[in-house]
Amino acid sequence: MKSTYNLPQLIDNVARLSPDREAFRYLEESISYGELFEKSNQLAFHLVSIGIKKGDRIGVFMNRCLETCIAVYGILKSGAAYVPLDTSAPVVKTISIIKDCEITCLITTTTKRRKVNQLLKEQSSLNIIIGDTIKSTIPSVSWNDIFSTRVGDFVPPPILEQDLAFILYTSGSTGKPKGIMHTHYSALSLSKIASSTYDFNSDDVFGNPAPLHFDPSTFGYFVAPLIGATTVIIPDAHLKMPASLSALIAKEKITVWYSVPLMLIQLLNSGTLGKNDFSSLRWVLFAGEVFITKHLRALMKQWPHARFSNLYGPAELILCTYYHVPEPPINDKPIPIGNVWNNTEYKILDDHNNDVLPGETGQLAIRSATMMQGYWNNKALTEQSFHRVTVADGYDHVYYKTGDLTQLNCNGDLLFLGRNDRQIKLRGYRVELDEIELTLLKYADVEEVAVLVLGKDEETQQLAAVIKPGKDASIILTHLMEFCKVQLPYYAIPKTIEVMADLPRTSSGKISRKELGKLLEEHHL
Repeated sequence: MKSTYNLPQLIDNVARLSPDREAFRYLEESISYGELFEKSNQLAFHLVSIGIKKGDRIGVFMNRCLETCIAVYGILKSGAAYVPLDTSAPVVKTISIIKDCEITCLITTTTKRRKVNQLLKEQSSLNIIIGDTIKSTIPSVSWNDIFSTRVGDFVPPPILEQDLAFILYTSGSTGKPKGIMHTHYSALSLSKIASSTYDFNSDDVFGNPAPLHFDPSTFGYFVAPLIGATTVIIPDAHLKMPASLSALIAKEKITVWYSVPLMLIQLLNSGTLGKNDFSSLRWVLFAGEVFITKHLRALMKQWPHARFSNLYGPAELILCTYYHVPEPPINDKPIPIGNVWNNTEYKILDDHNNDVLPGETGQLAIRSATMMQGYWNNKALTEQSFHRVTVADGYDHVYYKTGDLTQLNCNGDLLFLGRNDRQIKLRGYRVELDEIELTLLKYADVEEVAVLVLGKDEETQQLAAVIKPGKDASIILTHLMEFCKVQLPYYAIPKTIEVMADLPRTSSGKISRKELGKLLEEHHL
């Protein structure tokens, strides 16, 4: 394969060698690498012709569809950076991102016309809409018009690996959303390292259930094209119905699946796995949150032919560690996050940014080729998040401080012990909220749990736990409380435990503790 120095070359290289090879598939439609090369060129040509310059930020506002991959590569070929916008987010949040990133051009589809009109009414900075024709004073152009444009031998502007490629905004669950800047180099590094770590090949079929604004989407959009594989974009509707998703994975003969653990747990509990043939599945990758060991064990027994791997990495690093689970775990101890992969190194730091001794707990700091460039429009936060080690006068090694507590075990594997900001002081005792959650998850009938602190002052603060029971399970709270008394010190036992059929979630599928906290406070649980 020809050397690649920017992301568009991923599809261009495959298009030259195998133009008919299938690149992306969505429902009954598909697009070949040759078609993706041509259509992304047409979009890039149009963007350049209307004045888009290198480094400009372009919003992508659409649900999963084939136009998404065209938008991504068309934007990148124009020299601009794409900013994926969550179509399910409140309009006010989307507007704030558009203003923060100074987005003037939005790429969308007709299905989002109503929300686009709402964005325009809020007097945002948008002045160009692509992918839809709308009744407005600002210019707009349809996809049909884009694809009917003759571009000839379009030559994209020079794009270097250090150039900005995309900006991912955090969910904002703990405060104001932050724009995480990734370059062509960081995304290409992810593609190359992941491909070699898992021995991906051109015959693989990647299942991509992640929305574009969620960093796991980079697997399907960049890792698969590196080796000329096919990516199946999973429709939104299938993600809401585990049985339908299960059938789709089997029908599409997906070989590489990558998602948050919740999606796999839902497949295990309600996906009627025994009715489908998953013999094509060879890698099951999961990241984003802790995969509860008892559920992982059950799923590994359902899919004994597949290999399972635990990936770790905040969006600032995309991914940076991995752990191949060798066999179904025999106990309920948390699965390690393993060790860093190639072109990556780490430190475990104490509260004063000094290295901890082997076996001690500290904050994980990562130096990696996949590391972000920094936070958009926030130099102070960028510097605060980096740990610099002076190697020589004027030369530093720069590490990203993850905010995650880790420990190196006797086997040389990193253990994830929770968030640094989830460690609190309560009645003078140091309490680990994540540790309480892991303890409650050991209870047989508990599927998910969230532990929060209610109350704003020290005198009234108390621990509250909200649990989601397993399928067809009936939890007797008095029995669960007795379990807590045996497993936890008295100061770490939740004062109240509530049961919910489901927990509020962010658009990426994680538990929204911010929303859950509001619900608990409002109802005085």
